Amino acid sequence: MSSYISLPMFAGSLGQRVRLEAARCGNCGTLVYPQRPQCPACGSTDFATEPLSGEGSLYTFTVIARGGAPAEFDDQQTMTGTIVVGVVELREGPRIIAQIADADPESLEIGTPLRAVLRRLYDQEGVVRYGTKFTPVAPA
Repeated sequence: MSSYISLPMFAGSLGQRVRLEAARCGNCGTLVYPQRPQCPACGSTDFATEPLSGEGSLYTFTVIARGGAPAEFDDQQTMTGTIVVGVVELREGPRIIAQIADADPESLEIGTPLRAVLRRLYDQEGVVRYGTKFTPVAPA
């Protein structure tokens, strides 16, 4: 199993993957993430790029056991054993599927506050791919 993404496609989505950029519809104001060519609410193609805060909470999650993730994550699973993947509900509303890093799966629960961090995802075609993961916010 593989989640192959060509280098040009990966590079074309860096705003979303690395900077957490969404699109705000100029017609109806809907925040669209991931960005699409057309607003799902009104059909407009008029968008302005808007940065997302990277702050949110855990909506749901799962733990992927050894061998269950795409081949690109073999090295990570060799080092960590499991990969935690969750749906993160951002403060602005969109939900993002991402890895949850630096967290013991036993300590996670729905509603855990999370923050986006830029991390190495995997190597593909000799290029290190970076992207957004989320880590729990330490209690104040």
